[in-house]
Amino acid sequence: MLKKRIIPCLDIKNGRTVKGVNFINIKDAGDPIELAGRYVDEGADELVFLDITATIENRKTLIQLVRKIAQNINIPFTVGGGIKSVADVAILINAGADKVSINSAAVKNPLLISEIAQEFGSQCVVAAIDTKYIDRNWKVFVSGGRIETKLETVAWAKQIESLGGGEILLTSMNNDGTKTGFSLDITNEVSQAVNIPVIASGGAGKMHHFHSLFSQTEASAGLAASIFHFNEVAIPTLKNYLNENKIPIRCL
Repeated sequence: MLKKRIIPCLDIKNGRTVKGVNFINIKDAGDPIELAGRYVDEGADELVFLDITATIENRKTLIQLVRKIAQNINIPFTVGGGIKSVADVAILINAGADKVSINSAAVKNPLLISEIAQEFGSQCVVAAIDTKYIDRNWKVFVSGGRIETKLETVAWAKQIESLGGGEILLTSMNNDGTKTGFSLDITNEVSQAVNIPVIASGGAGKMHHFHSLFSQTEASAGLAASIFHFNEVAIPTLKNYLNENKIPIRCL
């Protein structure tokens, strides 16, 4: 069995790490370069950087900040926000990103997934899905969770895989920032529907939430932000807890 990954997420706004609840009520969470370095020291398996307002503000990701973080870490680094073309990806890869996360642009132009995969390999393409349970269905949202689409989450996940996406970053908007636990139902539906890794995001608050995620779904990784940023859960402690509870984890 593949070992599960623990991934901190840096949501970036105006050059600072921020965190909200249900995609709103944003507050400052610290300096992203300092946090990135801390997570490497604590044994994080990967790091995700999401420029959360790049798409809304119709601008590119903060390249200089990406470069500075990349220079200070030695773990896989995924960067997302404002990516609209293969050329945008090339700039981020040259700045030190190992993978890119695309969301709104992929919904608008699904072939972008294939274009990036053909140029850089499927392992480079992390397709992010922001999903919300609405009208008894899990629907896909774009533009930082502001706009509902007609896409159903599981169907879109299958399409992402067929287009060459190498990984899915699935965020439950209902659970985001609530610290009540991951959305196990949609996470399991998606992870069973595709044969590519699924990173679960949204709702982590306690160590047992990660245990539930890995024991009750086929998710490959658990992503969290505020519980790590504000020292509510330490990554070494979490990994030891999961290891003791028979979850195959990449230990320190």
